[in-house]
Amino acid sequence: MSKLSDIRREYSLGDLHRDALPDEPMSLFSKWMEEARDSELLSDPTAMSIATVDESGQPFQRIVLLKRFSEEGFVFFTNLESRKSQQIAHNAKVSLLFPWHSLERQVAITGEAEALSTADVMKYFITRPKESQIAAWVSQQSSKISARQVLETKYAEMKAKFSKGEVPLPKFWGGYLVKPSSIEFWQGGERRLHDRFLYDKRQSGWDISRLAP
Repeated sequence: MSKLSDIRREYSLGDLHRDALPDEPMSLFSKWMEEARDSELLSDPTAMSIATVDESGQPFQRIVLLKRFSEEGFVFFTNLESRKSQQIAHNAKVSLLFPWHSLERQVAITGEAEALSTADVMKYFITRPKESQIAAWVSQQSSKISARQVLETKYAEMKAKFSKGEVPLPKFWGGYLVKPSSIEFWQGGERRLHDRFLYDKRQSGWDISRLAP
């Protein structure tokens, strides 16, 4: 078996040029997301890592799913009592990363997370499969449990409770809009000369800079 330090490959699927970039980043993100969704190489194109920081300054990362995006920013949903939500309440500054390795692309975002309104959360919640709606009631996310059976038992209880009629929105379940302050697009390049462009938000629009790989 080869050593980890010996594992390497060339990046040659594409490139990124300054004169081809739009003045604002969301149209480029939309194009890349569409290409990621159309690709047969990615099983979870909407999966993104979100990093938050606790009160001691310790960062944490985990994967969540992007559910929509617009000029305003990027939306995801979660348990409001989770570790990520508690840390966002303390420090709303977060970062997102889309690791589209198979396409030799990354999109890195910094910004602030803003809680969505109950009405906005409800609009999404009612579109979820009933099993997912019930699951939202089951897990006290990030809390310690003794065994998986605890979850299975709770799920069975909630499934029986909500067997008839609609599943109500839990008070502890919600979502966030991450309003970006910067968005970086990374395209792998040959000989490790990758293309990186950073969009920095300003009052008058976006500044665009090429970064060294």
